[in-house]
Amino acid sequence: MSTDSDGERTFSIAVRAMELMRTYGSSADPRAYEVWYTYAQGHKPLMNDAIKRLVASHGALPQAELEALHKHFLSSQRFAVEAEKTSTGVIAEIDQVVEMIDFALGSAARYGQSLEAFSAEVSGPLDRRQIRHVLESMVVATKEVSSTNRVLEARLKETRGEIETLRSTLEEVRVESLTDPLTGIANRKHFESMLIRAIDEANEERSPLALIVIDIDHFKRFNDTYGHLTGDQVLRLVSMTMREQVKTKATLARFGGEEFGIILPQTTIETAEKTAERVRESVMARELVKRSTGESLGKVTISVGVAALRRNDTAVSILERADQCMYAAKRNGRNQTVIDSEPEGEALPDVA
Repeated sequence: MSTDSDGERTFSIAVRAMELMRTYGSSADPRAYEVWYTYAQGHKPLMNDAIKRLVASHGALPQAELEALHKHFLSSQRFAVEAEKTSTGVIAEIDQVVEMIDFALGSAARYGQSLEAFSAEVSGPLDRRQIRHVLESMVVATKEVSSTNRVLEARLKETRGEIETLRSTLEEVRVESLTDPLTGIANRKHFESMLIRAIDEANEERSPLALIVIDIDHFKRFNDTYGHLTGDQVLRLVSMTMREQVKTKATLARFGGEEFGIILPQTTIETAEKTAERVRESVMARELVKRSTGESLGKVTISVGVAALRRNDTAVSILERADQCMYAAKRNGRNQTVIDSEPEGEALPDVA
């Protein structure tokens, strides 16, 4: 749904990016443009903060730092590289542990052989000198295997810490790849996979499932009138309200520019409608204030569509119906919730 104002905004961001690149950049290659364009958009606050610190320190953005920023925040290969690096680290740690275990097993085998030899020696009559020799040999062998076990124990503890660190890094990368960086809730990729999973579980358990789709009313007006930073503030306000009002086991997501979704397992359409209304009313009750000036920007409203799972539904079909309901709310005057009609026999039954 592209508009002239959208095009003007993207061109203005591009112009701003070029100005920043000329003022603070060390090159004009495509990566530099991508970094500065993203900066001008304001969609990655952590990257913007890093750029501000670097510019304050160096008076410019050095090429090496720019490359590092692009790799960390924008490169499409980042998650794959991090996962590969972490997996390689885990494999290396496991290889070392296996090597230590092999060494310990060899030590234990040698100890066993020593005990067998000692047993053979003491099977017949022994004088004091022979007894002393056997005992001294047993002490030496026992110390050797004990030392090996201590080394193995220490290495296992060290490896456990290394693997925990690597596991934590891998989990952070996984979560980041599924999270919308601006709002902190699920992104479209996660939303789509969770919706498919929720439908499969609902069909298997014969339980209800509801989907809520939310669109911010007049969002482009906020961006065009007050700038993208205020637009980002509106997006965060809606996501924060969703978190506050949806307490059940649900998936909250931003899957489009100003579109949000809520997947509600084990939920009838009547309950989902009440949830949608709580979110809508809570958003409407908040006063939007421009952070830089304290100026009141008025109220934010949302249009909401709610659909329930039907037999033979797919992720695409239930999302389309929820979307249609949301657009109906727009056509009917915005700032309202419209629910999908459910022909008798089509909806799944409530959980007993």
